[in-house]
Amino acid sequence: MNRYTMLFAPQVWKPSVSPTLIRFLRPIRDRQRKRLIQIDKVDVEGKEIVQERLDNGEGVMIMPNHSSHADPYVIYSAADQVGTALHVMATWHVFHDKTWIARWLLTKHGCFSVDREANDIGAFRLATSILQEKREPLVIFPEGEIYHCNERVTPFREGAAAIAVAAARKSKRPITCIPCAIRYTYVDDPTESLLATMNELETSIFWRPNTTAPLEKRIYDFAEVLLTIKELEYLKETRTGRLPERISNLREHILSSVESRNDLDSAGKSVPERVKAARKCIMEKTLSNELADDERLCLHNDMEDLFLVVQSYSYPGDYVVDHPSVDRMAETIDKFEEDVLQKTTATIKAERRVKVTFGEPVEVSSDRKVKSQTTTLTSTVEQRVQDMLNQNQ
Repeated sequence: MNRYTMLFAPQVWKPSVSPTLIRFLRPIRDRQRKRLIQIDKVDVEGKEIVQERLDNGEGVMIMPNHSSHADPYVIYSAADQVGTALHVMATWHVFHDKTWIARWLLTKHGCFSVDREANDIGAFRLATSILQEKREPLVIFPEGEIYHCNERVTPFREGAAAIAVAAARKSKRPITCIPCAIRYTYVDDPTESLLATMNELETSIFWRPNTTAPLEKRIYDFAEVLLTIKELEYLKETRTGRLPERISNLREHILSSVESRNDLDSAGKSVPERVKAARKCIMEKTLSNELADDERLCLHNDMEDLFLVVQSYSYPGDYVVDHPSVDRMAETIDKFEEDVLQKTTATIKAERRVKVTFGEPVEVSSDRKVKSQTTTLTSTVEQRVQDMLNQNQ
């Protein structure tokens, strides 16, 4: 899980799409994809779905799952095959740590920044205007975070659908949301690299590497140790039972404690929504110059607790046990590598291939009388993405 600097966005980056430059740089992007993330081939299914909607002059939002740091490379490779440039909403952190030339290239590729911890009205309005006016599709990843669960969609947030609904209500053209499933599989066997990383992980917690046990068991045992440590830290005792329930219970305890300390109401909100509200509240408090050192430390610790909540949200607890494939074991070890060994991104274990599938479009109604359209649209697209991932297994 990426650790972001928890500050309000220091500035705004807006898109300035250059289709000519994008076409010119395609060979470079292809070489980088092969060299940096070891993906030689991107197969795209449903290209005609996107092409038809664009040819009809519709405003198109593409809504993919977001399981890997490779997703931006992949979605642009898919767009190259469709024959279109893109607009892509990205957290401001993507721009902040880049050189000026990298930022410039991002904007020329249609990327623009959003402050996910604030009510970023500017980014919301920019996104709606793109859907209403621009030919290029708008790409938003509704999961919000990279969860490393490629075969199982993490619940979509409603922000993307809210943008589509808002755009449709004042648009002179139809607005359409297209589900998109990105599915990675290994071409080469990553087992040797996975075993080496597992040895490193076990050594990091002062274990002797359990080289005689099946990799699936080693992953489960390692996860249970990490959970037990956190249970002792926060609950002052260890719990029994299945990992999914224990993870959920610990997460709820930590999150509700942060909310209680900061007088926040969580009624009716999902975990990501609760985390966002808590982060915003804490960030606003830290701007005060009148905080005592102990108060500032408490707020810092609350922010760390919220990061742990988001980390735990990416571990279903039964992902490997449910289906112990090489791909699922690799994804879980990738998460351990980032969370325990604190690597910015997990090492690439072997060459992969990827399939991008564009699914049946969902038309967005412009009728203000249609109730709960944002929720319905979110759940419909989420289910279609999950169905396509299931078909590609």
